[in-house]
Amino acid sequence: MGCLVGGILREGGLNVTLVDVWADHVAAMNRRGLRIVGDGADRSIPVRAVTSAASVPPADVVSVQCKSAQTVEAVRSAAGLFAGSTVAISFQNGIGNEEAIGGVIGADRVLGGWTALGASVEAPGVVRNYGMQPSEIEEMDGGVSERARAIAEAFTEAGLPTRASPDIVTGMWKKLLANVGLSAPSAFTGLSIGDAAAVPELREAIEAAVDEAVTVATAAGIRLDARNTHEMLDRLVGEGGTGANKSSVCVDVLNRRLTEIDVINGVVVRLGQELGIPTPVNKVFVAAVKALESRYAPRTASA
Repeated sequence: MGCLVGGILREGGLNVTLVDVWADHVAAMNRRGLRIVGDGADRSIPVRAVTSAASVPPADVVSVQCKSAQTVEAVRSAAGLFAGSTVAISFQNGIGNEEAIGGVIGADRVLGGWTALGASVEAPGVVRNYGMQPSEIEEMDGGVSERARAIAEAFTEAGLPTRASPDIVTGMWKKLLANVGLSAPSAFTGLSIGDAAAVPELREAIEAAVDEAVTVATAAGIRLDARNTHEMLDRLVGEGGTGANKSSVCVDVLNRRLTEIDVINGVVVRLGQELGIPTPVNKVFVAAVKALESRYAPRTASA
């Protein structure tokens, strides 16, 4: 996702540096450009890529796209990028990344964000785009700020459709709901999100997990509509959506990495426990993914 976002913005004329600890990936991009395949035509984009942010001067905007478990470490390692009015934007999966970033650089430097874009790495220097979808950014405490509006306009002009949303937290939860329904089923079946959602029995479980999340979020004061959420699922897995994409949780399992299930379905389970709301389907989704992880990376149970 970092490559897709950064590549599109670089192609649109913005000054972008990609930072990734994967040395082979960085070397391939510097040698022959970032190759984006899939939606939007196959092309190679000349980019600057580095394995450490230490050599990069302070930026206007830092897009944080690492896995949630590495958020704090990644932002600390990139401390030199933040100076003056630098702002960080997270398009990461799950809930809680903005707070983690703010704990390192200060909450006033962080904008919330969400995107329906989907991407995967096919080889060093090569990423697949599963469809151009909208993105939103804004202040975490609501309203539309001038800095968010200016960044959204710059991103849009560069080819990444972005809107400054007056209620970014609700938007982030809407994205979470899609991940709550689709991430784990894609992981424990190995199917794309579209193929997983096409199995009638599994679709029933997907919708039940989403309904649980809506109930929990509503009790927590987040304004959500279950009907609209199911319609959003249909758009994601339907024609023009990102249904051919395997979820990031699935990709992590296939690559024998710890997943982000704790900040996706795990958020619903933990918040449900705090509010006294049962979340049995989300508990099963978390358990199924943790069981897959246990084959290659045993870890202690989370609270």
